[in-house]
Amino acid sequence: MRLRLAVLVLGGAVALQNAVAGDAYKFLTEIPIGGEGGWDILTVDSAARRLYVSHATKVVVVDLEKNAVVGEIADTPGVHGFLPVPEVGNGFSTNGKENKSSVVDLKTLKTVSKIDTGANPDAFAYDAKRGEVYLFNHSGSSATVIDAKTAKVVATIQLGGEPEFGVSDDATGKVYVNLEDKSEVAVIDATKHEVAARWPLAPGTEPTGIALDAAHHRLFATCHNKVMEMLDTTSGKVVASVPIGAGVDGCAFDDAMQLAFASCGEGTTTIAKEEGDKLTTVQTLKTERSARTMALDPKTHRIFLPSAQFEPAASPLAGASPTRPKMVPNSMKLLVYAPVESAKP
Repeated sequence: MRLRLAVLVLGGAVALQNAVAGDAYKFLTEIPIGGEGGWDILTVDSAARRLYVSHATKVVVVDLEKNAVVGEIADTPGVHGFLPVPEVGNGFSTNGKENKSSVVDLKTLKTVSKIDTGANPDAFAYDAKRGEVYLFNHSGSSATVIDAKTAKVVATIQLGGEPEFGVSDDATGKVYVNLEDKSEVAVIDATKHEVAARWPLAPGTEPTGIALDAAHHRLFATCHNKVMEMLDTTSGKVVASVPIGAGVDGCAFDDAMQLAFASCGEGTTTIAKEEGDKLTTVQTLKTERSARTMALDPKTHRIFLPSAQFEPAASPLAGASPTRPKMVPNSMKLLVYAPVESAKP
């Protein structure tokens, strides 16, 4: 028997009830993106009803009400992602191939300036309490901290490992970031701009995605040995875990629904419910191969996953490493999934 989640909206609150059968999420629609080149991180600005998708050398902007592309941000070589900061009217990209961040006007989508970072800026986090943007430099094993209002670098933090995704816990003044090569979470003191602790993820290895339930002091890390772990942020200890698919990258948490998500490149997304020290799988959602990153809209509870079609991989020559299959031009799209109850006609 599987758990079914019925989502009831009453006075703006979302209540969950367990039903006897069925799935939590179902396919809703897809949004064509097109173009050529790969992708990485996507970010939702729920208030503005926008979604930003990294795509080769640009960032594609999607209107979440129209489910359509409405613009793009150009000149972001090797972009990994884009972080909008609405309170200052700008957003910050991570341009991996030029070791810079583009400062972009959110109204015009034009680049205002560029900021030097460490080597290969990748993921990011925003400390809203201090108004600071953290850009995690994967090859540089560091974090570049930027004052969002002035667009100036205020600190560089050596992490001692290769960072992946990060998240800010504004209430406690901590920023958490996965160190992929160390299989641990680095805990940054946002006041001092230094690493205050390191939390081992064993038995989890090679963590990528990360998400936070600040209210209940729970941190989620998705690991490449097919496990999503839940940590207690008051102790740094792993308190629960669930199995997930292969090729994981993304992770998200829905505060209202108390659900954690792990998107995996094999073509599945694991959905798990948090209940105290328990983490229980409620659905293994079938998606598409290559749908390894994701974003969640807290207003609608919908999740968005980029995907594309690929040509068959060429047979490698004797002694040579296998080559990556080529993406079919103009096949990139966003897969949209919604809670079962809200997706009903």
